[in-house]
Amino acid sequence: MVGARFFNFILFFAGLAVAFNVKTIPLNADHYVKVLVLFWLFSTMYHHLRVLHKTGNTTVDYGISYSLSFGIFAGPLGLFIFETIYRFTVYFNKKRTGTDDPEEFSDTFYNIGAFVLTYSAAYYLYNLLRPVFELFPFGYWILIFLLVCITSLLIDLLLIIVFLLTSDIKTVREAVDFIKSRSILDMGKTAFTNGLLLLFLREGEWGALFALFFLNYLVSRSFYSKSQSIKNKIERDKFEQMAYTDFLTGANNRAFMDKRMAELDETGEYIGIVVADIDNFKHINDTYNHSVGDQVIRHFAKTLKSYINGNDNLFRSGGEEFTLFLRNRNYRQCLDLVERIRRGIEESAVEAEYGPGTASISYTSSFGLYFYRIHHKVSMEKGYIQADQLLLTSKQHGRNRITALDGSNKQGNMPVSIPKQKLVP
Repeated sequence: MVGARFFNFILFFAGLAVAFNVKTIPLNADHYVKVLVLFWLFSTMYHHLRVLHKTGNTTVDYGISYSLSFGIFAGPLGLFIFETIYRFTVYFNKKRTGTDDPEEFSDTFYNIGAFVLTYSAAYYLYNLLRPVFELFPFGYWILIFLLVCITSLLIDLLLIIVFLLTSDIKTVREAVDFIKSRSILDMGKTAFTNGLLLLFLREGEWGALFALFFLNYLVSRSFYSKSQSIKNKIERDKFEQMAYTDFLTGANNRAFMDKRMAELDETGEYIGIVVADIDNFKHINDTYNHSVGDQVIRHFAKTLKSYINGNDNLFRSGGEEFTLFLRNRNYRQCLDLVERIRRGIEESAVEAEYGPGTASISYTSSFGLYFYRIHHKVSMEKGYIQADQLLLTSKQHGRNRITALDGSNKQGNMPVSIPKQKLVP
């Protein structure tokens, strides 16, 4: 970090030397002050609309820089004055609002030095190459875009040096990836904006200059507001997913199950509610440990999920208990599916990490299936309670079996307890 601070101040004094080596500003004082105030005003307004990206200990902001057109028009000394006023305005505003980074003061000197050096180079290149490019159609715009590419590369190289000093970049590959992260569209937007600004400055078109600044601000603010809305929605969705997700298995939790039941209560559809749990789970925990037990629960959840489709739901409704909502099926299809699940679990084994090696653990599961049509007399909550009672019946009848009831049959079927390897029509 000390090396990075030292480098920041080296850049600043190098920029200072370049600026005062020129000694003059290539336009009269009144004209320069007008340009300075206008660029300072809109650069300050635009700054809070920039996209921030954190790279290790360093914050990089991305957005249109007006320094190219200002540097070409006002020269290195004029550019140095602008960057110093603008960057310290940003610094004091961040201090005032408490949004400054720990290295904000040092970074301010980096920004002044880096931008003065980079866009002073653009100033000299522009005056050197302009006579050549004027010979070609659209030569002015080609030159401006070329200067944007060169200055972007120079800024990236200076940033990479800072990242190397702070150990935020450690390999050549990381440095190349950082350079490649530049968007060609963003560079095109920067070239178009600065090219127009420079033309308007040269022609003294103050109205057009102001209009371009203001239009760019409105467009940037619109995109910023939209990106913030998208970001906020993503964050809300992420927090909602976290609130409704069981962290051990990745299945939905009981809170989401309650929410889903309330939604399904309004549908009036036929549904199969299945409550399942692991047989003799306490014995697994006592024989091995709770870590192994967790691995068995994850295996159970993964197996259940592998049998259902996108219309179905899986929830972890209790410790080793899971609930499934089977939709768009009749009673027989639900029963056949649950039997396949039961058999698949019985025939599989968990390779669990245990001690210095692994343990192969076989287990079985029991199920309660209640199939019915959702209506006001039998809500989803009551259907779940019925399926849970059917699971208890499976346990009482010896485990590793399904107890099912077709509640949609108006004749009123009795619960059917189905042991392994047997399906009762």
